Amino acid sequence: MERIRIKDIARLADVSVGTVDRVLHGRSGVSEASKQKVKNILKQLDYQPNMYASALASNKKYTFACLLPQHEASEYWTDVETGIHKAIDTYSDFNIEALISHYDPYDYHSFAEAANALLTPSPDGVLLAPTAPQFTCPLTKELTRRAIPYIYIDSNIKEQPALAFFGQDSHRSGFFAARMLMLLAGEGAREIAIFRKINEGIVGSNQQERREIGFREYMQRHHPHCQIRELDLHAKRDTEDTQMLDEFFAQHPTLKNGITFNSKAYIIGEYLQKKGMTDFNLMGYDLLQRNVACLKQGSIFFLIAQQPVLQGFNGIKTLCEHLILKKDAPGEYFMPIDLLTKENIDFYYNSSVWSQPELAKTLLSM
Repeated sequence: MERIRIKDIARLADVSVGTVDRVLHGRSGVSEASKQKVKNILKQLDYQPNMYASALASNKKYTFACLLPQHEASEYWTDVETGIHKAIDTYSDFNIEALISHYDPYDYHSFAEAANALLTPSPDGVLLAPTAPQFTCPLTKELTRRAIPYIYIDSNIKEQPALAFFGQDSHRSGFFAARMLMLLAGEGAREIAIFRKINEGIVGSNQQERREIGFREYMQRHHPHCQIRELDLHAKRDTEDTQMLDEFFAQHPTLKNGITFNSKAYIIGEYLQKKGMTDFNLMGYDLLQRNVACLKQGSIFFLIAQQPVLQGFNGIKTLCEHLILKKDAPGEYFMPIDLLTKENIDFYYNSSVWSQPELAKTLLSM
């Protein structure tokens, strides 16, 4: 079949080549009558434009706003930002940029302020880690009103669905974590601990709350007589952690198993090392350097990973494909629930898609 040229479409529609070009690229300056004639011909010919070439030729600049929680270097969100930057480099031919801003995950007003600032430059697309639904929805409703596509990472808000979501199924992850912890604890376990980081009643992540819901559901269903102890550490007063942990373990001397649903399992892991508590089974989330060090030294038994680099990368990739290449978005895309121990952690790093050039190249071409 011969390639359909723009001048062929113009001839059949009885309009100029410039008119066809403007219709194909969604530009203004075309009458409704001419636009409809061109669209009718395109439909008759089943014309499929080369969106990649068109995007390169358009020379349009795309700005993606990314709203993430505040974090220190080498924490979970650092890896998400790494993925964002990898995607920007990969799709640099399309003249894209990412404007990354941050909010305090323990302060809902901080999210609202950052959300308002995000809207000022009128971005072409938005990638965000949502906070509580009642504070996230004003932003997403305004984005919808402005026809700006947005993508969730880390946690999902089903009441206000995004173009796509990249992250774990938090509820299922918590359910799975409970099952693994109880395999460690054994059938005779009568108590386990949940450790949290909280500031003025705010956990700091929808995902953590949903993990705990899934965890408790498993415990209620399969171990209803196992008592769940709780310790809320101060999210913004780390200096008090040791004293609070001392008091907690003094009150519960027979406690041997526990979990934290945030990414700072190392706080408890490093405490256990200092106290020589080698018989406590701790489970946590995410491959922070200090978490991995505790895993290798034995003060954390299990870590659950969720590929944050890939979440950040896929978020930008999807915005590019949706806005520039006109591809359909994947909807909900759940990351695997990877269970890691000191025996397999090095293999997991070595098998990472980013450490394998050929596999990474395949991923980027998808």
